[in-house]
Amino acid sequence: MRLVAFLVDIISLINLWIGRVFSWLSLAIVVVCFTVVVQRYVFAISYVWMQDLYIWLNGAMFTAVAGFALLRDDHVRVDIYYRPASDRRKALVDLIGVLAFLLPFTAVVFIYSLPFVQRAWSYHEASANVGGMPGLFILKTFIIGFVAILALQGVAMALRSVLVLGGRSDLVPPRMQYPPQTGAAVGVKS
Repeated sequence: MRLVAFLVDIISLINLWIGRVFSWLSLAIVVVCFTVVVQRYVFAISYVWMQDLYIWLNGAMFTAVAGFALLRDDHVRVDIYYRPASDRRKALVDLIGVLAFLLPFTAVVFIYSLPFVQRAWSYHEASANVGGMPGLFILKTFIIGFVAILALQGVAMALRSVLVLGGRSDLVPPRMQYPPQTGAAVGVKS
């Protein structure tokens, strides 16, 4: 069981690190978007590549932080029954949810996106806009990264559920413990 707890801890650390790094892209998005607006409306100039840049940064950020959001339990959920449930019931719901929905979803996205990403890499796809950014194939690769980190965090959730259902809640790393039953969010600790 200690190995299971170690795997949960490592996976959550990976998603914590990725989330903290890529969440800084939100600042870059604001700066680039602000610059585009000022250039357009104050100086009457526009660069298509800059418009592509903030859209691409947005796509990169949201695909990269999906596992981090799952780690922090920030995804949308109907909390009517889940929030007041005991930790064992939450663990059972999470285990079923991961195995029945999350992992199959990530598998389907991976299977259908892989040829799409490979095709983009084969001809080094760039923006369809004249004057747009090169390197769209790199952005499309984030789809594969999205699937990988989301599936990894799902595995960590399933393993956490195994620990809780096995009576070893004491081995669950602090960043992966269930929030208090009041529904208050627990901060992520490093």
